[in-house]
Amino acid sequence: MLVIAIPPRPIAEISRPQPPRRRYFMLPLPCKRLRIGPISHYCGADDKLAGLPCRPGRGWLESPPDRTGARGMTGYFEDHCWKDVVEPKVLDIYAAYERRTYVGDRPALLAIDLYKLAYQGGAKPVDELIGEYPSSCGENAWGAIPETQKLFEACRAAGIPIVYTTTETRAEANVSHAHATARQRVPKSPDVYEIKEEFAPQEGDLIVYKQRASGFYGTPLLAQLNQMGVGSLIVCGESTSGCVRASVVDAYSNGIHVTVAEESVFDRSMLSHKINLFDMHHKYADVMHLDEVLAHLDGIREGRVAAE
Repeated sequence: MLVIAIPPRPIAEISRPQPPRRRYFMLPLPCKRLRIGPISHYCGADDKLAGLPCRPGRGWLESPPDRTGARGMTGYFEDHCWKDVVEPKVLDIYAAYERRTYVGDRPALLAIDLYKLAYQGGAKPVDELIGEYPSSCGENAWGAIPETQKLFEACRAAGIPIVYTTTETRAEANVSHAHATARQRVPKSPDVYEIKEEFAPQEGDLIVYKQRASGFYGTPLLAQLNQMGVGSLIVCGESTSGCVRASVVDAYSNGIHVTVAEESVFDRSMLSHKINLFDMHHKYADVMHLDEVLAHLDGIREGRVAAE
C-alpha cells in the first residue's frame, strides 16, 4: 500500500490564506500508473498523466453542480428516470450511498447485446409485439438508437476501445442454454444476433460471444480488457434488468469501475428498467446522464488533440 505523505508547511506560509485542503487516494502496489488527483478539482488520471491542466468537468470525479437540487447532493444523485417509481422513504433508506459519480480513467465502451433480435417488429409498444417477437424491446429499443449513436460517435472520436457482446451461435461452441421461463423457444436464424447496422463494429473493435447473461461469464473478456489496458467501463445496451445488470455486477466484482449511460440502455419493461438502474446506481455502478458522459469523452478527445 502506497501512502502519499503531505509535508508540513513553513510557519510563514501557515499565516497566509490557504486553499481548500486536498485529499489524496491510497493505492495498492505494484501499480503501473500512479493515479493521484485532488478531489476538490475533479482531476482525471488520464489528464495528469498526459500533463494536461486540471479542468472542472473532466476526469475521475465528475458531477455537474447544476444538477444539484433543493435537497443538496440527493437532488443530483437521484435526478434520474426512477424518480417517479421510488418513494421518498426509500431514498432516505439509500441516502448512505450518495456520492460523487464519475467516469473512470482509461475507459472502454462495453455495448451489451445491441443485436437485431431486440429491434424486431419495429418501434411499436412491446405488448403489441411480444406474441410474434418475444425477444423484442420494441419502441424502447428504437427510442434509444439516437442517443446510443451519439455515445458511439463520441467514443470513436476519443479513441477509446469499443467492445461488443452478442449471443454465441457458432455450431462448434456446442451451446446448451438453461432457460428460466416456460416461454416457447422459437428457433432463430444466427443473423438475428448480428449487431444492428447503426452500431456496426469497425476494424479494431472487439466482439465477445457469450452463452449466459454476463459478458464476463465463461468468456475471455476480463483478460482482453487487461491486455488493452482498460481501467473502467462505460456500459450501454440491453436489457437493463438482464444482460446489462449481469455484466455490470461482474465488472464490479472484478474491481472495474462502471459508468452506465442512462439514455443508452433499455429494457422491454420500463418498470424493470428504472428499478434496476436505481439498484445498480446505489450498489455497483455510477448511472450518469448521457450528456455528462459525452462531456467526459470530449475532454479525452481534446486531450488527444493537444498531445499530438
